[in-house]
Amino acid sequence: MDGFANTSVASGVQATGGKDLLGSGLALLMDELAHGVLVTGLEGKLLHANQAARHELARRRVLHSQGSLVQARNPDDGRILQDALAKVAEGKRSLITLAGTQGAPLTIAVLPLQQEAVTQPPRAALMFARASVCESLMLCFFARSHGLTATEESVLGILCQGYSAPQVALQLKVAVSTVRSHVRSLCAKTRSSGVRELVNRVAVLPPVAPAFWREPMH
Repeated sequence: MDGFANTSVASGVQATGGKDLLGSGLALLMDELAHGVLVTGLEGKLLHANQAARHELARRRVLHSQGSLVQARNPDDGRILQDALAKVAEGKRSLITLAGTQGAPLTIAVLPLQQEAVTQPPRAALMFARASVCESLMLCFFARSHGLTATEESVLGILCQGYSAPQVALQLKVAVSTVRSHVRSLCAKTRSSGVRELVNRVAVLPPVAPAFWREPMH
């Protein structure tokens, strides 16, 4: 992860321990993100992957690692990814969506990384979209910080998936009036004016990753 070694702390003074320690710290920080992040060369050579990205690669759904290269699972996605990496050489950013072979598509921001030296080859950061608006770990943190019950947390989680109160009632097999009672309690405890504000607050929570299974990359 040497591409991040020259980053400085807010005061402009490098952290004690030098480049290696700071680079290691940033790698650990990136592992806590719910967004997958890859750093690659323009040919797709994998230079770094955080935990969320490693989890996605191990699923072999949209992208996978073949040797030291990051590759798309179907030819059309491969061309889209290669075009985006080619734009990095021109200092341009891209927002691409890869269909993959199963499940939901994966949207990725492909960003050029600043070079530390003129002789250093260009590198790209691939930032994945989160799997969902409401990550389970952050929902749990939010629920605990506002004193929500387990049932209220379940109701909120379903609401964050875009379901209405009647649809929540069907999933939980309770009366709609019961769900609406939970919603009133949720709004009171979180001081939200309604479901829309409540869901929006959850949607913009810090993107902390849930606990991923330690799956090997293939």
